[in-house]
Amino acid sequence: MTIPQMKCPEILPVFPLTGVMMLPGTVLPLHIFEPRYRAMVEDAQDSEKIFGMIQPYTPQNDNRGSEPGTEHNAPDLYRVGCAGYMEKCEKLPDGRYFVQLKGINRFRFTEELPHQRGYRRVKARYDDFLDANLEQDWQCSRAAIIEALSIYGKAHGMQVNADQAAKFSDIELVNLLGVSLPFHPAEKQALLEAATLKDREIMLVDLLKLGAGPATTDIEIAPRTLN
Repeated sequence: MTIPQMKCPEILPVFPLTGVMMLPGTVLPLHIFEPRYRAMVEDAQDSEKIFGMIQPYTPQNDNRGSEPGTEHNAPDLYRVGCAGYMEKCEKLPDGRYFVQLKGINRFRFTEELPHQRGYRRVKARYDDFLDANLEQDWQCSRAAIIEALSIYGKAHGMQVNADQAAKFSDIELVNLLGVSLPFHPAEKQALLEAATLKDREIMLVDLLKLGAGPATTDIEIAPRTLN
C-alpha cells in the first residue's frame, strides 16, 4: 500500500458524505455533480490537488444529489476525516467530474472557515495521526479476520469470496474491508478514528462478528479500491 508523501494544506476543502470512508492508501472513486463541489474540484486542481472526505455527524441523504434549496445546508461534521490527493480528474461532457482520490493522511479540524464558492473548508491539523509513517510490514491476525468475515456472511445469507485476500498486505486487507463493507456511518467513523492499526483490526473483527451493517447480496474483496 503506497501512501503519497506530500504536505497536506492547513486550509482544507472538505466533501461531506454520509457512510463514505477513505483511509490512507485506499482509493475512492467519486462522481462530482453538485455545482459547489465542481467548484471545489476546480480550485483543488489549481492548487495542491488535495481535499478531505468527512462525514456529517447526523446521517444525511447527501449521496444522491442535492434538492432545490439545500445547497446552503451545513450539517455538523465529525471532527476527523481523511485528506486525499486527486490521482485522476476527468471532466465529463455534462460538466460533472470523475475523480479518483487517494488517501494521504487523516486530519482533525479545529474550526470551520467561511464557505468558498459554496463549498466547505476547515482548518486542519494532521499531527494526531502518523499515517505517512505506517509500518508496511505490520501483521494482522489474518485467519481471525477471514473467519469473522465468513461469520458475517453466513449471518446475512451472503456469499463471501475471500480468495482475493492473499493478494493484499495485512494493512491493505484491514483498511479495504473497513472502507468497503456496509457498516453503519458511526461504525465507519470509529474505524477511521482508530488510534492504531491493531485497534482498527480488533474493531473490524468485532463488527464482523456482531453482524453489523445492512445485508447485501455478496461480499467480495475487490482490488479496484487499492493501488
